[in-house]
Amino acid sequence: MDILKTESINKYFYDPEKFQVLKSIDLTVKKGEFMSLVGKSGCGKSTLMYVLSTMDTDYEGNLEIAGEKLTGKTQNELAAFRNAHIGFVFQFHYLLPEFSVLQNVMIPALKLNRFSRAEIEARAMEKLKILGIAEHARKQSSKLSGGQQQRVAIARALINDPDIIMGDEPTGNLDSYNTQLVFDIFKELTHHYQQTIIAVTHDDEFARKSDHRVEMSDGRIVKD
Repeated sequence: MDILKTESINKYFYDPEKFQVLKSIDLTVKKGEFMSLVGKSGCGKSTLMYVLSTMDTDYEGNLEIAGEKLTGKTQNELAAFRNAHIGFVFQFHYLLPEFSVLQNVMIPALKLNRFSRAEIEARAMEKLKILGIAEHARKQSSKLSGGQQQRVAIARALINDPDIIMGDEPTGNLDSYNTQLVFDIFKELTHHYQQTIIAVTHDDEFARKSDHRVEMSDGRIVKD
């Protein structure tokens, strides 16, 4: 089953002059697939990620996620869709340092307001267990190591059971041990829980070991 599909995505920058940054991007990602997006700096992969994540709506073409056409929707509709259907993991974890690990994980679910607070707390604990850090639930997030904090960020991305987790350089700030750990977590999430993951990465080994490696150059997909 296709979870994400694009048709002829084109995008231009206009400053200082008109420049085409994405050129006829046709991409299909299947449910439960771990896809890596690679390419040299400036090739358009981060720009494509912004389009796929619905953050950037200034493009030509079509984007569909979970069977829903997202092109042309309002910013409010897209924000609601993102919170329900997309989880984000960034290079920096962006945890709130004064909050506990558990509170950080609960935030997107409290915002979505689909479950009671008690249910959200139980779901957050379940995600922390999957990621092997449940024993740190009551600690302040600032007291954890970098690798542990990134695992908390992954738990937060999972809390609403999103259709897709999008990772922007999710291991870019980690040492080799923690990079391998995050990779293994992503692999387990896709293979055991049918979670779809799309990650932009500079780490070629990380990309090579994922299920589906998409290489970009000069605004185009050159290998898929």
